[in-house]
Amino acid sequence: MSKSKPLISVIIPVYNEEQSLPKVIADLPDDIVREAIVVNNASTDQSAAVAEQLGCRVINEPRRGYGQACLAGIHALSPDTDIVVFIDGDHSDHGEQLPQLIQPIASGNFDFVIGSRALGQREQGAMTPQAFFGNKLACFLMKLFWGVTYSDLGPFRAIRADALHRLGMTDTNFGWTIEMQIRAVEHNLRITEIPVDYRRRIGRSKISGTVSGTIRAGYKILATIFKYKFLRRSAPSPVDYPKVRV
Repeated sequence: MSKSKPLISVIIPVYNEEQSLPKVIADLPDDIVREAIVVNNASTDQSAAVAEQLGCRVINEPRRGYGQACLAGIHALSPDTDIVVFIDGDHSDHGEQLPQLIQPIASGNFDFVIGSRALGQREQGAMTPQAFFGNKLACFLMKLFWGVTYSDLGPFRAIRADALHRLGMTDTNFGWTIEMQIRAVEHNLRITEIPVDYRRRIGRSKISGTVSGTIRAGYKILATIFKYKFLRRSAPSPVDYPKVRV
């Protein structure tokens, strides 16, 4: 990038994360992050109030769904944002590794960076066996169908803002991460992965922590893969969004 210091916005979707949010925000390097957008996804605790006290921009999205929360965060982005970072609100990701995550984009070499938990250090028990297997299967299928090598569907990821807008994301729940990775390939983004560390989340997972959540997430991920491979006649046309300054 031609600018010495790109403008970085962090989107944090949350559902009942009042205990973990202070740790998540504290980990983000405030000398790099321009704004933290916390999307309160119908929380029944004090997540929104905590986020406001921490100085975050709070967006209330009453429609439940991880992808729905991420979409609300995208719509709230400042128009001059250069790089968008997604990070979970449960403190499982290491926000202090954000500089390493954005570096391939800030250098001008890549458009989209996945923080790979498979390549980094994982605290014992941080990923359930079903989540680990599901990631492996999804990455294998993307390799088979699109010829792209991913090692993870990690939620900690960074992308150029103009590239993100052109992807035209639509998924509202469990297919969000894999939809982004498939669309990134279809839109010929320059993609890379870096190792990131992963720890046990604070509180119980709403997805892998329950049998029903695991089944629904697994089904949606597989359905998204087969939809993009077999049910669409062509890849989506790029959306003509205004370019940000880079």
